[in-house]
Amino acid sequence: MRRELNYYKSEIDKLMSSPLVEAVVVEVLEDGRAVVKSSTGPTLVVQVSGFVDVSKLKPGVHVALNQRGSAIVEVLPISEDYYVKAMEVDERPRVRFSDVGGLHEQIRELREVVEIPLKNPELFSRIGIEPPKGVLLYGPPGCGKTLLAKAVAGEVNATFIRLAASELAQKFVGEGARIVREVFRLARRKAPAIVFIDELDAIGAKRVDVGTSGEREIHRTLSQLLVEIDGFDPLDKVKIMAATNRIDIIDPALLRPGRFDRLISVPPPDERGRYEIFKVHTSRMALADDVDLLKLAKMSEGLCGADIKAICTEAGYNAIRRGSEKVGMEDFLLALERYMSARGQGKRELFGYMVW
Repeated sequence: MRRELNYYKSEIDKLMSSPLVEAVVVEVLEDGRAVVKSSTGPTLVVQVSGFVDVSKLKPGVHVALNQRGSAIVEVLPISEDYYVKAMEVDERPRVRFSDVGGLHEQIRELREVVEIPLKNPELFSRIGIEPPKGVLLYGPPGCGKTLLAKAVAGEVNATFIRLAASELAQKFVGEGARIVREVFRLARRKAPAIVFIDELDAIGAKRVDVGTSGEREIHRTLSQLLVEIDGFDPLDKVKIMAATNRIDIIDPALLRPGRFDRLISVPPPDERGRYEIFKVHTSRMALADDVDLLKLAKMSEGLCGADIKAICTEAGYNAIRRGSEKVGMEDFLLALERYMSARGQGKRELFGYMVW
């Protein structure tokens, strides 16, 4: 009964105690007091409680103030922006480099720029060179830029932070720059880390003299990104990856050495690449004996990896419609016919079939 009585007394004390006010330390004075910016608005000069370790009080540290005397009574743990924290990939993608077909040269360059510096940094220190900071993947849509980023996240044992560049275009002044700053602060804290920015052209377009406030805000965000990549604070074990379909409009300041050192082109696959992509997407399909992937690769000239994936899915639907448990060559031809006709790519002959 005494134990329960003490418990309920402590609960009553918690309910009756006044709440604490959050503040940020601006400066620590020589006389032991501190200048803080309170979350309620004013900047205050406050006393420091004897229970607080003064060595932990540094500019930018979050603290708790007593409401009555506004003294610092507690140093709060490092707070992370919930919006930025959600960008961290907790569950790694299951995609590996072996799941990417037809991009052997691009995979080799990614290993050199991203994987090797994070796994074996001593190789570069022995030679006496600094590894590249960032890599930019560019090429037409659907050719595998984002897929390569997923494969890197699956292969490298590092914190992977992904964000779309459009998320940095905020309506409030300075908000986009703050998010960029918080993203790189999180990456440095959880290094080794990889920051992947998809559709970089949304904020990385060439800067011109404009009068709209929205464009000026995007330019501020871009300037903050430039500072974070190649500013006074070193990135150390943080690598930057980005992808874009419009490299022609990217600001030259992003493309110079020291920021995105390596530009990797991801073009539409050739015949050999299309064959490998067909193999990847049909590896789990129940195929009939008459399926010839080499012939399908020849007939799909001009298509990208996303197109081939859609054709394989449609071929599976064709087999389901006719009640078959295996996907045959005729199913692939009908899928290719429907895909070509939907995109108006004209007429071509496929093994006796006239495909529009």
